[in-house]
Amino acid sequence: MDPRRERLLHARLYLVCERRSERFLGEALRGGVDVVQLRMKDAGDDEALDAARVFARVCREHGALFILNDRPDLVQAANADGVHLGQDDAPVEVARQALGSELLIGLSTHTPEQIDGAAGADYIGVGPVHATPTKPGRPAVGLELVRYAAAHATVPFFAIGGIDPGNAGAVYAAGAERVAVVRALTEADEPELAARALREEVQVGST
Repeated sequence: MDPRRERLLHARLYLVCERRSERFLGEALRGGVDVVQLRMKDAGDDEALDAARVFARVCREHGALFILNDRPDLVQAANADGVHLGQDDAPVEVARQALGSELLIGLSTHTPEQIDGAAGADYIGVGPVHATPTKPGRPAVGLELVRYAAAHATVPFFAIGGIDPGNAGAVYAAGAERVAVVRALTEADEPELAARALREEVQVGST
């Protein structure tokens, strides 16, 4: 197994965020974040690349994977480990042709059919588990889809959507060994402590 996929296999905590300070990133990574996705939907190429190169450097300093949202065309220039795609973004097979076999491709899924149809992706996101303002208009899928993914997903999956230390235990109990978060860390007063609390829930959920 190549190093990126091995690290993905052992990843437990995934942070999705817009451009943030190096201080914030360092605190989150020290707290136990394994994967960071930079999500800048409305940014131009230069702005996205400028932020991505900083993210890539800080993630490498902490041994974490760095994923760029929705821009397979910028992944290599950004020194990213891969790209994350939504259902309305470029198809996985098109991204794979652009990136080759070594870089990672993630895919958001919201239904059992999308989980079953995620061939070619290295990992999937499953959610939103709970309603979240980061995905306006997207109905919550609840824990039932997490249970479906635990039983049927053929690649690692991260439950996402409104997850925080207070409800993460139920998500793990439903079968998720990995979670992705946004506000649980970006809105935390102490991101390192918040990340550690989420990692503790991983340990509780996996026992």
